[in-house]
Amino acid sequence: MTAALADAASIPGLWLLVAGAFVSGCVRGFAGFGTALIFVPLAGQVVPPLWVLIILVTMDLAGPLPNLPRALRAGDMAEVAWLSFGAVLAIPLGLMVLAQMDPMIFRILVSVMALLVPVLLLVGLRYQAALNRPVLLGTGAASGFLGGVVGIPGPPVILLYMAGTHGPAVIHANTMVFLFIFDVLLLGILALQGQLHAQPLWLGVAMMLPATLGNLLGGWLFNPAYVRLYRAVAYTIIVAAALSGLPIWG
Repeated sequence: MTAALADAASIPGLWLLVAGAFVSGCVRGFAGFGTALIFVPLAGQVVPPLWVLIILVTMDLAGPLPNLPRALRAGDMAEVAWLSFGAVLAIPLGLMVLAQMDPMIFRILVSVMALLVPVLLLVGLRYQAALNRPVLLGTGAASGFLGGVVGIPGPPVILLYMAGTHGPAVIHANTMVFLFIFDVLLLGILALQGQLHAQPLWLGVAMMLPATLGNLLGGWLFNPAYVRLYRAVAYTIIVAAALSGLPIWG
């Protein structure tokens, strides 16, 4: 255990993981999403793809906890349940694809995905029909697959809710709770598959502190009256993280 912890602490670029954990936690605290969209492109520059997922889901178990009680009261947990059911069915398929993926392709895909989400939201490409059970199940499955492949489960759910009839507080709560459940599901599936390694686990534990501090700050800043401002800030940070992750800077 001591050796694994020492090896984890000696990884070059550790500061980038710490910064990514704090900033992504802050954005999730005030926007309800953004952890993976920000952290994964940054972490992909430092550690292998599977490690990125392990670090992400481990640190993310603690980060949202301060804000979960409020989210559970404000959200629609029936919708979250259907989203989660879809996710658990599709995560293993995504992990199968990830296992065959080259790390450079991983970096490109996560950066492109992170760039694509703000663009789709800004141009108004969102789901606008009824939120029935098949739609929620399919959206959860899409999120589970994307989360397993590139560690970014949020886009399908974000696109689903942004044009819906729910108010900002419900959207914020549903998204936050679902993404927390996704982290639990992914970590459990990785454990069942025997893919949880000591070094990334310790890194994930270490990243809990900056992620939690970021979530606390973001949750303190959150006010439904300023949801448009929060989204604009979140999109800007997401784009910056995605651009930094593209392998074009040497």
